[in-house]
Amino acid sequence: MAQEAPKQFDLAQYKQDVKTLASDAFGGRAPLSKGEQLTTDYLVKSLKKMGLEPGFGESYLQAVPLAKISADQNMSLSIGDMTFKNGAEFTARTQRISQQVALNNSELVFVGYGINAPEYQWNDYDGIDVTGKTVVVLVNDPGFATQDNRLFKGNAMTYYGRWTYKYEEAARQGAAGVLIVHETAPAAYGWGVVENSNTGSKFTLVDEQKNQQQVGVMGWIQHHVAQQVFTAAGLDYSQQKQRAQLRGFKATPLKLKANLLLNNQIEHAKSYNVLAVLPGKKRPQELVLMHAHWDHLGTRIDEQGKAQIYNGAVDNASGVAGVLSLAKAFKQQSQQQPFDRSIGFASFTAEETGLIGAQHYARNPSVPTKDIVAFLNIDGMNVNDGVNYILQYGEGVSELESYLERATKAQQRFVKPDPRPQNGLMYRSDHFALAQAGIPGLLFMSLGDTDPDYIAHKYHKQADDYDANWSLGGVKQDLTLMSSILAELANNQDWPQWIEASGFKSRREQDNR
Repeated sequence: MAQEAPKQFDLAQYKQDVKTLASDAFGGRAPLSKGEQLTTDYLVKSLKKMGLEPGFGESYLQAVPLAKISADQNMSLSIGDMTFKNGAEFTARTQRISQQVALNNSELVFVGYGINAPEYQWNDYDGIDVTGKTVVVLVNDPGFATQDNRLFKGNAMTYYGRWTYKYEEAARQGAAGVLIVHETAPAAYGWGVVENSNTGSKFTLVDEQKNQQQVGVMGWIQHHVAQQVFTAAGLDYSQQKQRAQLRGFKATPLKLKANLLLNNQIEHAKSYNVLAVLPGKKRPQELVLMHAHWDHLGTRIDEQGKAQIYNGAVDNASGVAGVLSLAKAFKQQSQQQPFDRSIGFASFTAEETGLIGAQHYARNPSVPTKDIVAFLNIDGMNVNDGVNYILQYGEGVSELESYLERATKAQQRFVKPDPRPQNGLMYRSDHFALAQAGIPGLLFMSLGDTDPDYIAHKYHKQADDYDANWSLGGVKQDLTLMSSILAELANNQDWPQWIEASGFKSRREQDNR
């Protein structure tokens, strides 16, 4: 008889874990900070105390070589005879390992959504050479802009709508820089999130070419800045935006030149992923992963010289505490009867900078990717009262959706489609990096869903703090649901597959050959 899923969780310990991880003493848990050391020490000590085995040979830690790039924030962007203020009107950073990266009289070209997608018969770069130039691009994709289900996926964002893709494609096209036009609705967050996420120190993995193949300047501009730029170019921004939504759009040179200098301080250091394993009895080489990223935005000094701590209580101390709760419950349950497959309890670094820890793990997995069954990922739990549904991100993507459906029905709840598919959450957390390696996953996320004030006033802001008044009804409910899915995968011989044709599916098929 297969081992049952744990149903009891230590919510008092859960609350203490969140309180500790989101405390000012941990300084916002930035990679390469004192807060990282405190965080990884706390996690390793907790997992070791439970009796779980190290996930990386003899260690619970996997070194993730990072470059910390700190651009001098006393920069300005000039376009034609206009000058724009860093932070308030634009942000700019680089992932190139260079002390200086510049736009020197770089010609501006409007390339619509900056998408080259043959499967959608769409190429915004058709007929234009942007080598050495700076492209101005719109965020999200034409499906969202038009709400036309015949374009891309209609209201639901595709990966082509993500800012990460915009930079990647611009680099493939040879551009020197990218300026993404921010608008709150298609971006799915306000300018404050852009500013907080792109100023200060940023982290990156480093390739053999020191990231020189990446686009040099990764920028955003405010909506009103774009309007000014287009007006100076003799164009109407709104009209050009409408034109970009039509199939057959052609890029437009703006006949303006951009100048910007990034002066960078670069430090090389190692951050750490954390993984503990509960070995399976029958097929220990097969691994099911339960995960939540441990990092947040750290501490920043404001203009008055005062420390501003971004504690990230919901995002994502709540998720890390959830993984610890599940780890403890599964370890205790396994003492009665072991599970068939091994279960990994993981917490990766540098998610907030672009899924960096997860990318490193995907390239350097603890077991071959063909032996990783699934990746279950928590990114913000419902710390308020329970609800009668669970959110599902993506539809018709992988067979794991049937696991979610069964577990939800068992709780007499229902699966609720992502109410904001235009936000592209499918592509914004660590499960996406594992998906790119072919490993199917589920995202458990409740950011803002039970707290209407969260996205506007707490997400990536100082107000995301621990609250002793949280009821944790949703935490108990969702831990039970995750436990059910985790136990089913750890006991059966199933290998959940991708449903829709994608790079994820083809990557998994390569592993299965």
